[in-house]
Amino acid sequence: MEARADVEQLLWDGNTVQITISGYSMYPMLVPGRDSVILAPLNGVQPKRGDVMLYRRDSSILVLHRVWRVRRDGIYMVGDNQTETEGPLRADQMRGRLEAFIRKGRQIPASSFPYRVYAVLWLWMRPIRHKIAVAVHFMKGCVKRSDGK
Repeated sequence: MEARADVEQLLWDGNTVQITISGYSMYPMLVPGRDSVILAPLNGVQPKRGDVMLYRRDSSILVLHRVWRVRRDGIYMVGDNQTETEGPLRADQMRGRLEAFIRKGRQIPASSFPYRVYAVLWLWMRPIRHKIAVAVHFMKGCVKRSDGK
């Protein structure tokens, strides 16, 4: 039987943790079966717009989403594949922050310039993400039909 580590406890103990992605809420940046993430303990770092945070919903699951906004009443989060924000969340619900992600064996730091540009642009496009997704799926369908596949 495979032992499962307690991610929250590892982060609270000051460890960095690598986990495999499940679910599509952070698509297109993170894809299940392709990507994993490296999460770092908070160590007093305050979440800021664009950061990807691991948090626990009250009496519920762990979620990995991006900070949309930080206000006095709490932190508002949104998945990259979503347009609706969730919040306000409390600071004590935050468990860890994205340090890097791994795609096809290559580690990409969350501090890298291309990643930060992506985060800023994708947050800015939040109101029109659904229209972008519809257009991309339509274009993929056109390409498949023209290829005969």
